Amino acid sequence: MEKEFLSAAEMKTRLLRGDFDARLMQFYGTSGDGLTPYRRRIADAADCFTEKYGDLPVRVFSVSGRTELGGNHTDHQHGRVLAGGINLDILAIAAKTGGNEIRVQSEGFPEDCIALGDLSVQPDENGTSAALIRGTAARFGQLGKPVQGFCAYTVSDVMKGSGLSSSAAFEVMIGTICNDFFADSSFSLAETAMIAQYAENVYFGKPCGLMDQMACALGTVAAIDFETEGKPQWEQITLNLAEKGYALCIVDSRADHADLTDEYAAVPAEMRRIAAYLGKDVLRQTDEVTFWEKLPELRQACGDRAVLRAIHFYGDNARAKSQADALRSGDFDAYLQLVRESGRSSVSYLQNISPCGRPQSQAVAIALAVCDRLLAGKDAYRVHGGGFAGTVQAYVPLAEVDAFRRETERIFGAGACYVLQLRECGAAALWDNRGGTD
Repeated sequence: MEKEFLSAAEMKTRLLRGDFDARLMQFYGTSGDGLTPYRRRIADAADCFTEKYGDLPVRVFSVSGRTELGGNHTDHQHGRVLAGGINLDILAIAAKTGGNEIRVQSEGFPEDCIALGDLSVQPDENGTSAALIRGTAARFGQLGKPVQGFCAYTVSDVMKGSGLSSSAAFEVMIGTICNDFFADSSFSLAETAMIAQYAENVYFGKPCGLMDQMACALGTVAAIDFETEGKPQWEQITLNLAEKGYALCIVDSRADHADLTDEYAAVPAEMRRIAAYLGKDVLRQTDEVTFWEKLPELRQACGDRAVLRAIHFYGDNARAKSQADALRSGDFDAYLQLVRESGRSSVSYLQNISPCGRPQSQAVAIALAVCDRLLAGKDAYRVHGGGFAGTVQAYVPLAEVDAFRRETERIFGAGACYVLQLRECGAAALWDNRGGTD
């Protein structure tokens, strides 16, 4: 079905008079006057698009950042996770241009220009946004949906280095535009996420799992099971933290992510080493009873840290399922206890808190200690995402949020504490084929 495009000027007029408020409520979890800054943000992006590319017929897309709620470093072993989309997102104003070039201007960065005549891996693009765009276009072509020229202007409040998956949100955004423009939205949200993962693995050069892309694409709180490669299973779960009396806070330790690629890569590599010794590709395929039986020889063959990381996988894979079960049954106290257990496991077994060989650089450990002091053991906190640098996650009673934010920002700097809303919908356009909200 042909998608409806609106001129950038018409879209802005309709946006500011409230025509798209129902969708904005799904994106940002607020209403009424609370939507004013979000309308303004899209309107400003439309102005920037028009200045850069002209008043073309456009569509507008939103892809959320994500927060990992359960399952730390389980996805790359085909394990279970619990994840949620958040009210911080990447927005794109995009237009078809025909021709043989993709042009993407991300606010604050140089424009990426990708010639569609050569979609092979470019080694000099490794680690760049251009690689993600080229890889996405290549994958659509491989799947029988060749991409044509388009231009896009993007703005993001999913901060780089925040642990909220800014790169995955960008990847999923490019895939969402291509799916809408050139594939008649025939790819599901999960399939779009897998296309994004392909671009990151093959073109960007990072051997990531699929959790970040899936969570950004699905948007909602979801229990995701990666047991069958290429066929993730997921179920949406309702979670209203405010009704439980809590806010979800992410504290940015402001640690430097530079030169940590080897630290991140070692986690899946060591887990796979254990799996290989047990005759399998990934830990999800192994038998935990056999693992414990063979523990002495596994220590000799694979090393103690690899063994400990496998122990973490078995525990957190089970906990992710138990967390989902607790939410479904309404037992939020049990859910928080599982969050605490996951956090302890990441510190003790997964060991993704402090970079090896850097005893003077332990910002994440400091952030955990600060949460422990401020929350006084009453509530739950844990390392968030990949670890080593980046963020921790805390469930803070609503009455204590302001004090928690003031103290964490006193220690880590202004803007270091994000108070998040969980999102109600996945990667989506601002309006459907008829120009109204979906």
